[in-house]
Amino acid sequence: MNGVIVVNKPEGFTSFDAVAVLRKLSSQRKIGHCGTLDPNATGVLPVLLGRAAKAQDILPNHDKTYTATFELGKVTDTLDIWGQVTATQKTSVTKEQLLGVLPDFRGEIDQIPPMYSAIQIKGQRLYDLARQGIEVEREPRKITIYELELVEFDEQTQQGTLTVSCSKGTYIRTLIDDIAKRFCIGGCMTSLVRTVACGFHISQAYTIEELTQLSQEGRLHTALMSTESLFVTYPGVEVTFSQAKRFANGGALSTDRIREKPELSDGSICRVKAPGGDFLGLARYDEQSRELKIYKQFADYSQFNNLSE
Repeated sequence: MNGVIVVNKPEGFTSFDAVAVLRKLSSQRKIGHCGTLDPNATGVLPVLLGRAAKAQDILPNHDKTYTATFELGKVTDTLDIWGQVTATQKTSVTKEQLLGVLPDFRGEIDQIPPMYSAIQIKGQRLYDLARQGIEVEREPRKITIYELELVEFDEQTQQGTLTVSCSKGTYIRTLIDDIAKRFCIGGCMTSLVRTVACGFHISQAYTIEELTQLSQEGRLHTALMSTESLFVTYPGVEVTFSQAKRFANGGALSTDRIREKPELSDGSICRVKAPGGDFLGLARYDEQSRELKIYKQFADYSQFNNLSE
């Protein structure tokens, strides 16, 4: 199997656990995933099978969207409800006050990663240090919050829900705690659902139970999305049979011989497709030579050995 299966990761599963299940169900050795989810988080986890696994390091879209619930006045060592409570405080923040500070957290902002994270400093994972009771200085990192909306907030319980669309590397629990600190208190995340990742929506995701059922019925392939779906933000170029063969053998393609091509600037990437629409791979445009040079191949090129016009 070659392509993408979007998993709705359940709570209590690591991302590796979900991949292990798919490996068993698909009998696929080459397999990976995009965007690690914490065990207690749920939602969209794109799993890459077969040749699609080669896309893991070159995905054009790393943006994600989350729905998170939170509670003000409760602080934990992990900044979420699954950590040890370190402080509690009676709070009386109003909805209007919360709405008033949210604009300050939209756009490009600095964020200090939490101690309970997989980031390495001097070869050591921060969560390993945190478990030893060691806290080290962390440099703030630039992240982008594209959208940040307060869905609901109960002023009596000080509990609410946020939706967040953000760039890669954003920690939602840190974002919640930083918002809470605007009122000289702390806060913790109480649940997290990823609704969008790498261009895939939760409506496209399958539960582990659904995938298991499909596998038992011999229909797991019906959940498979094309490798090309990972790169829909790139323009597409359809080439001739002879050009497809050349691309299959590692050759660059002259853009002067391509009938219909999008506007390309030097270094831009496009999808290369055979006649009929079969996805071959990605090419990078070289303006000086006016050629499309191979960036990454994905097709099974043995199928092109005997192609004819």
